[in-house]
Amino acid sequence: MSNLRLGVNIDHIATLRQARYSTMLDTPNCEPDVVAAAGLCERVGAQGITAHLRADRRHIQDGDIRRLRENIITKLNLEMGNTPEILGIALQILPEDVCLVPENRREITTEGGLDAVRNFRQLEPTIRRLQSAGIRVSLFIEPSRDQIDASKKLEVEMVELHTGAFANAQGKAQDAEVTRLGVAAVHAHKAGLQVNAGHGINYTNLAKILQIPHLAELNIGHSIVSRAMYTGLENAVREMIELMSEYQG
Repeated sequence: MSNLRLGVNIDHIATLRQARYSTMLDTPNCEPDVVAAAGLCERVGAQGITAHLRADRRHIQDGDIRRLRENIITKLNLEMGNTPEILGIALQILPEDVCLVPENRREITTEGGLDAVRNFRQLEPTIRRLQSAGIRVSLFIEPSRDQIDASKKLEVEMVELHTGAFANAQGKAQDAEVTRLGVAAVHAHKAGLQVNAGHGINYTNLAKILQIPHLAELNIGHSIVSRAMYTGLENAVREMIELMSEYQG
């Protein structure tokens, strides 16, 4: 059986809720419930729940993070930008993992990796505070040697390789991205970093992702939530886990 773990990103469960109930979160009709969704994912084998508490609160809300912390039985991976406000919440909630990501208010979803080289000095104190609280830290980075080397110097436990360029490419260009991700994964593994990956991974392109060595976790959200509209959330998660079970590492 594969050791590759699935973290289900439930941001878009909250996106659907916010489309109707953004100003009525306390009403009994408010749905869908992100905590109930997380529970369904765990029930069929997801090994973690990922949620991004953005500065603009466009989907996941503070109360969602608190309720997830109280109710999930696997682990909580909190995605966050490097801001004092969200850092304070992370230190109160104490998720098992934090993944530091870039944020741009005009983007639809997180686009591109965090520049650990340029933002080294700003990231370092945040990482130390999180780690001092017992939280494992990951950086969401582009699959490049300089970003991995900076992550190593920052002494984080993990990197999450941004697979967006891979997901948006086709044909030979996509194969080239698989090679680039593979080289980065090997370099990160040799540096002693846990290697995760995420962004744009779906049921179709997963087969090529499984060619990348040393992967420990995949964080997948939009594709699973989209599939769930037709098959139900439990079946969508179960199918993704089954496909991931073919990973040889």
